[in-house]
Amino acid sequence: MSRVLFALLVMVVVASCGSKDTRAPRNLDNACAILKEKPHFKSAFTKTRRKWGVPVHVQMAVLYQESKFIADARTPHKYALGILPMGRQSSAYGYAQALDGTWDQYRRETRNRGAKRDNIKDASDFMGWYFNESRDRNGVSMHDARAQYLNYHDGHTGYARGTYRNKAWLLRVADDVASRSAMYQAQLKSCSRIW
Repeated sequence: MSRVLFALLVMVVVASCGSKDTRAPRNLDNACAILKEKPHFKSAFTKTRRKWGVPVHVQMAVLYQESKFIADARTPHKYALGILPMGRQSSAYGYAQALDGTWDQYRRETRNRGAKRDNIKDASDFMGWYFNESRDRNGVSMHDARAQYLNYHDGHTGYARGTYRNKAWLLRVADDVASRSAMYQAQLKSCSRIW
């Protein structure tokens, strides 16, 4: 075998070993199944709960809404005239769909310069940091998935101004997040042996 072919083969093998599992869990409607399938999620969510006080079911409900637990999730493309691609709708990326500017602020303030949006531990910690700000700035309980999501979506200033009140679609989504949070909470109680 030639050296070039051998080197190429070695590169392919090494690259495949380092690839991430970016797929969503198989059963998105069962918190216990998600944590069983993705044990590293459990570790990330537990660490965030201990560090920031955000309940696991609240983290999971928001992550479901934002990315369906897909590591490299992105917003859809915008099109001019329905056919010409004009870039993405926003810079939101990763599990938490964090925007570039907010992610940069998180990395600066937490001194976590190497944090990556497609890493569940970093994405979960980011949510803890952001929800902590929502509590401090807007008085939102860590257990209130609906209000935390509204802060998350409209930003702390937007939430304080009540911008979400004029967005019926967003209020429906926030209600869905609250319902999913309650569902996940009940499920997690039933599989407490995982914890």
